[in-house]
Amino acid sequence: MKNILLNVEGMSCAHCVNSIEGALKEIGANGKVDLANGTVAVEFDESKLTLPVIKEAIEEQGYDVAE
Repeated sequence: MKNILLNVEGMSCAHCVNSIEGALKEIGANGKVDLANGTVAVEFDESKLTLPVIKEAIEEQGYDVAE
């Protein structure tokens, strides 16, 4: 399993947390949102998922993933 920390802009409430964590769960990743720091810690299997797919799942929820 690989762990990455993404900076995500636009998160401000519990709905944001549920939205992002739910979207990541749907694609097979485990995400943990930290609203205070504006980050999402993601754990995923590199043989099944790629970083662009993870970023797309978050961006489809209406948030910006910063490099």
